[in-house]
Amino acid sequence: MGKKSVTLLPKTTKILEQMGEQIRLARMRRKISVALVAERADVSRASVWAVEKGSATVAIGIYAAVLHAIHGMDKDLLKVAADDEFGQKLRDIELLKKYHPED
Repeated sequence: MGKKSVTLLPKTTKILEQMGEQIRLARMRRKISVALVAERADVSRASVWAVEKGSATVAIGIYAAVLHAIHGMDKDLLKVAADDEFGQKLRDIELLKKYHPED
């Protein structure tokens, strides 16, 4: 069974590429080799390179393992969607409708 093809919007592709670049820079600033990250994350060097390119076909678990291998940066994943401004606005609109029906 082959890998499933992933089709992303161009903006999402750009975000993944930027994230990969940020991961690569974090590794390089810490002077950690790709080989060491791969060993610590228990993945191949090719997987680390794919993460650093922002590949959409890499499982999120591998992204997390690579981030963890770079001195525990996997905690940053907790920031994803933590501040959901749009969701909060939608909830507030519904609350206003519920408690202040059309006057």
